[in-house]
Amino acid sequence: MRWIGISLGDVTGVGPEVTLKAIAAEATRDNAKYLLIGDESMLWQLNEKLSLPLPLEKFSDYNAAGNFFIANPLTESLPEKIAAGAPVAANASIAWLRDGGERCLRGELDALITAPVNKESIIRAGHKFIGQTEFLSALAGTDQTAMMLLGHDDKNRWLRVALATVHIPIKTVSEKLTAEKIMLAIQLAAQSCRDLGLPRARIAVAGLNPHAGEGGEFGDEEIKTIAPAVLAAQKSGFDVVGPLSGDTVFHYALQGDFDAVVAMYHDQGLAPLKAVAFDTGVNWTLGLPFIRTSPDHGTAYDIAGKGIANPSSMISAIRLAKQLAKNRK
Repeated sequence: MRWIGISLGDVTGVGPEVTLKAIAAEATRDNAKYLLIGDESMLWQLNEKLSLPLPLEKFSDYNAAGNFFIANPLTESLPEKIAAGAPVAANASIAWLRDGGERCLRGELDALITAPVNKESIIRAGHKFIGQTEFLSALAGTDQTAMMLLGHDDKNRWLRVALATVHIPIKTVSEKLTAEKIMLAIQLAAQSCRDLGLPRARIAVAGLNPHAGEGGEFGDEEIKTIAPAVLAAQKSGFDVVGPLSGDTVFHYALQGDFDAVVAMYHDQGLAPLKAVAFDTGVNWTLGLPFIRTSPDHGTAYDIAGKGIANPSSMISAIRLAKQLAKNRK
C-alpha cells in the first residue's frame, strides 16, 4: 500500500481545488492512500462545494482504514475568508511543505506532491524562500538536486527537460553556469530515465547562446563551460551529446532522438515544455532522497474559488509519483 502525501500550497490559489479533483479522478485507479497536508475545515467545505464523493477523514495513524486523510501540523484552523496571497496563507503553505518533507524523510510517505505556492507572498511574510525545490533540498541537507519538467503532447510524444540553473536572473546565467552544474544535471537526467524504466538514457545538452555560439562568434560559454562538461560526462560513460542549438534540440527530442534535454536556464527549458504540455506538465525534483513532484502551474489567483481550475497537471503529478514509487519498490 502506497502512501501519497500532498501539501496543499497556497489555499487562496487553486491548489486545494485541483488536489481534490485529482484524487477524485484517481480514486478508482488503484488503492493508494492519500494524506492531504492542510486545513481540515477548509478541505471539508471545498469537498462539499465541488460535490465530490471523497470520504475525507482526519488523520490518526498510518494503519487506519480508508484512503483519504487530512493532517494539519498547525494548531489553529485558518480563517474562512483570506485575501489572495495573505501572510496567513503563505505561512501555512510553508508549514505544510515542511511537514510533508519531514514525513518523507522519516520514511512515512512514499512520495510527496506539492501544490502551488506564491513565492512573492511567502517572501513578504518574512521567509527566505527561492522555491519549493530549494526548500526541500535544504530540508534534506543536499544541494545535489535539479529540476526536471516533463510532459507529452497529444500524440504521446514526451519532452523531459532538466535545468542546469533555475530561479536566477537572465543577466546572471552566464556567470552562475558551471561545468559542475551541467554535469550534475546530466547525471540526474540519466538517472531519471532509469527511474522511469526507459530502455535508454540518451541525453542532449543545449547551448546557451544562439546556434550554440557559432564556434565562439556569439559567446564562448559553449567552448569554455558546456562542451568540457559534456566531454567529461562522455568519458564517464554517459550517452550524451552537445552543446546543441537551443532552437532545434527540443524538436529532435520530441521526435524521439533524445530521452531528455539539459537546458541552461529556466525559460529555455520551460518554454518548449509548456508549448507541448501546458495542461499536463509535471515538475519533478531530481536528486532528493524521496520522490517529489508538483503540477507545472502556479496559484492562478484569478480563477481560484470559481470551481473551474483544470486538475490535469495535478493528476499527472500524482500518477508520476505513484509510478516512481512503484518502480522504486
